[in-house]
Amino acid sequence: MSEASEGAEVPGGGAAPAGGQADGDGGGPGAGASTTEPVNAAGSAGSAGPAGSAGFGGRELAPGVPMLASAVAVISLLVGALLVAMSLTGHAFSPWQTSGPLSPGLIGAAMLGVTPGLFAIGRARVWEEVRTLVLPLAVVLLGLLAVSLLHADKLQAAKGGSLVLVLFSLGWVAVLGLLGLSTVVCLARQYATSAPLFRERTAPLPGWSKPFLALLGSAWCGIGAGLLAVPGFWAAFVPWDVTRPDAQALGVWAVSLGTGVLGALAEDDLARTRPALLALPGVAVALAVVLGVRAADVDWASGPGLSLITMVGGLLLAGLVGRRLLSRHPLPRP
Repeated sequence: MSEASEGAEVPGGGAAPAGGQADGDGGGPGAGASTTEPVNAAGSAGSAGPAGSAGFGGRELAPGVPMLASAVAVISLLVGALLVAMSLTGHAFSPWQTSGPLSPGLIGAAMLGVTPGLFAIGRARVWEEVRTLVLPLAVVLLGLLAVSLLHADKLQAAKGGSLVLVLFSLGWVAVLGLLGLSTVVCLARQYATSAPLFRERTAPLPGWSKPFLALLGSAWCGIGAGLLAVPGFWAAFVPWDVTRPDAQALGVWAVSLGTGVLGALAEDDLARTRPALLALPGVAVALAVVLGVRAADVDWASGPGLSLITMVGGLLLAGLVGRRLLSRHPLPRP
């Protein structure tokens, strides 16, 4: 009777006798299964739950960042398509005075190409997965706003162009101002959130890719910084005619692309570059289409022309190879 009473204490949480342990070890409904399984289930639920990013590793993504990315994606899709279409048909459609259809067409192509990556930000849960695209996005929005304000006297609205161009230039500055302010607010709130312990790198970059990424990112950042700082001199390294606002706007995009590539190198983890890996080949393909259609405007035999081919090809190669490597890793998701 005493052994039976001791055995009956097991479901109530008492210490299990040797017989109860033997039942648990044998896979039956013994005390071992009832006392350990709920604990494991709770632990796994806690690590995957919405406290969320702490278990996954990384800083939780602020709600404003995906909203901003989606808004910019929609605007980029519409405006980029307009600029590309006008360029491909031979029309110089730009918010400021431009030398021809190629420069605004390339700006539009970059806007179109980055759109898939911006939409992908909405599927992320931690900041570290998207910052290689969001930080370059901030460079573009704030940089283009600065260029537009710096050359306010060259805007179509100031020069009195056609009504459509005047309205487009006014809308361009207004939308950039709103998006630029939203970007600053979103980044401030993002970095104000707590930063839990970050997870270890799950898919490090292969060693052979790092010199290539360093060279590619430095090339884009270098030409972009030159066009921004000294456009009168560095415009000679652009293999087609550009105005000063064109040169600096192209410089903003070049710095942004270089920042994204170097950011991926610094992250050293393919899992943290998913949106950026969508944007890189998209930008490269869109640029190639515009350059191909407007090929007569480009001095391909010059050094800058050959460098341009290499740099755009490098973006395409980096994006495609990165996505190929990423597909080979079973990566954790939040």
